[in-house]
Amino acid sequence: MVSERAAERAYDVVLFGATGFTGGLTAEYLAAHAPEGCRWAVAGRNRAKLEAVRERLGLPELPVLVADSADAAALGEVARSARVVISTVGPYQKYGEPLVAACAEAGTDYVDLTGEPEFVDAMYTRYHPRAVASGARLLHACGFDSVPHDLGVLYTVGELARAAGREELDGPVTVEGYVRAAATFSGGTFASALTAFSRPVQTGRAAKARRAVEERPVGRKVHGVMVGPRWSKDARAWVVPMPAIDQQVILRSAAALPQYGPDFRYGHYAAVKRLPIAVAGILGVTGIALGAQIPPLRRGLEGLRPSGAGPDAEQRARSWFTVRFSGVAGDRRIWTEVSGGDPGYGETAKMLAETALCLAYDDLPKTAGQQTTAAACGTALIDRLRAAGITFRTLGARPSEAPGRYVG
Repeated sequence: MVSERAAERAYDVVLFGATGFTGGLTAEYLAAHAPEGCRWAVAGRNRAKLEAVRERLGLPELPVLVADSADAAALGEVARSARVVISTVGPYQKYGEPLVAACAEAGTDYVDLTGEPEFVDAMYTRYHPRAVASGARLLHACGFDSVPHDLGVLYTVGELARAAGREELDGPVTVEGYVRAAATFSGGTFASALTAFSRPVQTGRAAKARRAVEERPVGRKVHGVMVGPRWSKDARAWVVPMPAIDQQVILRSAAALPQYGPDFRYGHYAAVKRLPIAVAGILGVTGIALGAQIPPLRRGLEGLRPSGAGPDAEQRARSWFTVRFSGVAGDRRIWTEVSGGDPGYGETAKMLAETALCLAYDDLPKTAGQQTTAAACGTALIDRLRAAGITFRTLGARPSEAPGRYVG
């Protein structure tokens, strides 16, 4: 579905922030995988750097659009020229709002890779109504935060319904997700995390403001579950609650989609094989979160990973992720898994680009305003990601009262 105002635009996709680390990887992915006839362009504030990206890609005719993230007029021109805009310019709390505003006003679909809850909630409060009116679909968290988790739960719920012989589940549903990864991260990702950690009060206020205006599902309930550190037979690992935006995204998908059932619960965890590693991870995240509250310490932490820096190709080639899900509905229990390569960069660029292409080209449910990938793109995006090399699979199923684990 393309909004009427976005039907005739110069470009199908515009990539804003193509000179950054993740933006460059996303440009490489589009250059290799955009369908024939796709009209796409790169955008950013520095023409010389954009032209260097174009030269590196070997696409001398690739259009270059110059716009600063703080120049509302220039961003408006970019938004009006495109059917879909991809933004890789973060931290989004500092740089992201003007482009969201421009897309909401122009009826242009928008995707980014933010994992910053305050930004997502504030953008909902400020721009969701305008986007609904214009027909724009605003999709945040379209990278490793939170595509494999959001679509993994959608896939798991679908497998539970298939096992029950139904399109929609009619009783309580509980899903838990267990994340494992071996990867490094870029300066932009670290800066976004520090920004989020440094603003707990503002994050709470933004969440409260959103709750005051957001519609809730009628006759249905969704709940977040957070159980303390423990050994999980489903994950075959020690698991600890994961302080990421993923759970919030999944619960919003569950609120929007009736197939998740009338009473849906989700818990999100990091999984590690050894208890000392779990403890060290908890202490490390706590230390960074506390350090981010103190400006001199935050500046010191920012210096550990400069913006624009990221893992090289060899490091990315060694990286991987798996997200394993345990789902229970009625008398059925099922185990599923989403897995892929480098989560933070190679696969994030893939997820981001394929989400934009899905919005541009696929036959999707009619939605508008701020959406999740599951609600806006559904199984069409799962199909795209499978074709691109990300695995969605069912590991096993048993009656829920039966003892034992899946056979994987």
